[in-house]
Amino acid sequence: MALVPFVAPSGFPGAFPRPVHWEDLSKAMSQDGASQFQEVIRQELELSVKKELEKILTTAPSHEFEHTKKDLDGFRKLFHRFLQEKGPSVDWGKIQRPPEDSRLTCKKESALSRVQLSSSAPVKSPNRSNSKVTKHGSRTPPKPLSPKEVPVRIQPYEKIKARGLPDNVSSVLNKLVVVKLNGGLGTSMGCKGPKSLIGVRNENTFLDLTVQQIEHLNKTYNTDVPLVLMNSFNTDEDTKKILQKYNHCRVKIYTFNQSRYPRINKESLLPVAKNVSYSGENTEAWYPPGHGDIYASFYNSGLLDTFIGEGKEYIFVSNIDNLGATVDLYILNHLMNPPNGKRCEFVMEVTNKTRADVKGGTLTQYEGKLRLVEIAQVPKAHVDEFKSVSKFKIFNTNNLWISLAAVKRLQEQNAIDMEIIVNPKTLDGGLNVIQLETAVGAAIKSFENSLGINVPRSRFLPVKTTSDLLLVMSNLYSLNAGSLTMSEKREFPTVPLVKLGSSFTKVQDYLRRFESIPDMLELDHLTVSGDVTFGKNVSLKGTVIIIANHGDRIDIPPGAVLENKIVSGNLRILDH
Repeated sequence: MALVPFVAPSGFPGAFPRPVHWEDLSKAMSQDGASQFQEVIRQELELSVKKELEKILTTAPSHEFEHTKKDLDGFRKLFHRFLQEKGPSVDWGKIQRPPEDSRLTCKKESALSRVQLSSSAPVKSPNRSNSKVTKHGSRTPPKPLSPKEVPVRIQPYEKIKARGLPDNVSSVLNKLVVVKLNGGLGTSMGCKGPKSLIGVRNENTFLDLTVQQIEHLNKTYNTDVPLVLMNSFNTDEDTKKILQKYNHCRVKIYTFNQSRYPRINKESLLPVAKNVSYSGENTEAWYPPGHGDIYASFYNSGLLDTFIGEGKEYIFVSNIDNLGATVDLYILNHLMNPPNGKRCEFVMEVTNKTRADVKGGTLTQYEGKLRLVEIAQVPKAHVDEFKSVSKFKIFNTNNLWISLAAVKRLQEQNAIDMEIIVNPKTLDGGLNVIQLETAVGAAIKSFENSLGINVPRSRFLPVKTTSDLLLVMSNLYSLNAGSLTMSEKREFPTVPLVKLGSSFTKVQDYLRRFESIPDMLELDHLTVSGDVTFGKNVSLKGTVIIIANHGDRIDIPPGAVLENKIVSGNLRILDH
């Protein structure tokens, strides 16, 4: 957790020779028997925040009152947890690799063969009761654990697929709801409005492709798989306007909003917002608190109970900008018809890391359960170890399959536990604030019989930058019923590494610099920097590096074939 300075709120009894910092408070609270003085500080701060939230609530219009109250109550709970945190959320010495199927199918696994990932901590037996203490105080090696005693935590997708599909695919599809995380804006790519409305392929937007995918399923199998969009207050209005175009599609589309929480001043830890408005001076005072908010918001919307009442059993949750996150019938069949008869409440799709994914969250085994560990939770001394591709071989794609009944049970028991992400921001006026967030995948440890499935890289095709956009717009992929698949004409299954410079950051600038998207079937690596444009029917092969220095311009002429070339300097094609 990030450390933020703490100042006693106004009205706090007593004087301080200097500001009290959150680091001081955190250290004091992490010690056994935290001082009564520090506890009074925490209580006073919570009381001050409560009063501020009550003032904000009084400004809510009557038709927004209940919804606003739920949001502010949710924030209070999150803020309370934030103050209660006592140091790092994970003990690095307890992190283990989750047992994988390939290690268990042929022979029994000794408990000691599970290598502890900490380089400094000794290897611990996961079953202490299975070993004995000698008269000298040392432990005898534990008995080997049978495969039944060591649950498989990571399954290879190939094994899931090998089970095939049921005779009646529609019977399992009718138990599914597709949920897309649609709270993000396209600002990082220079676009206004929801990111899901950016055109990505043949003038189709992310949302268009999603609707096409589900409509194809419903028509093919004569099913009724609904699409649910989790919007934020930033995307809700624009998204609802565009949904009218899908009225004649064979997809029922629902929406609900994630919560709206107040940003808090980094110094005082009090809300920046003074009223419920998020326009004018209050524009930056509010934020959507991360996709971990899906559980509470989905429950509060009433949609959870509606779908359970209709006989739905699982949701498939994914980011709307991940074009590889399509409904997989083999995974769905595994959920509905598990080979051991015991259903999983939570499945996370993971895939093998490359050097581009070293910061991605990874699945570990922690105190007997699967746990998602993000880089922000890793002690600084172990960050390089966390980034290691050889030690942590997989990362979270954020494609998740979750039991509706389990979400309802855990939500009503207030038992969904997610680590708090402290995200520092600086507002346009220079004010330093923090926003408290949670991640949907972090809840995996709260569910029973959770599982990771190691899926092909093709199920992780996010479009975060124009470099990603160039890949999905190119002839590397073919488009069928809203789904992108790698072209059969490409000899290698791997995706080229593409790095476009700052001149290409905004979608509008990017499109202006390509008269047509180049042929990239034989491309391995492309780096473009500076003022560069591409003519029609350009072909890129092998490794191509194009660098226009400051003040120079490079125009790649129409029909050019660049194979293993470095282009630099100044190259202008002038009309005459």
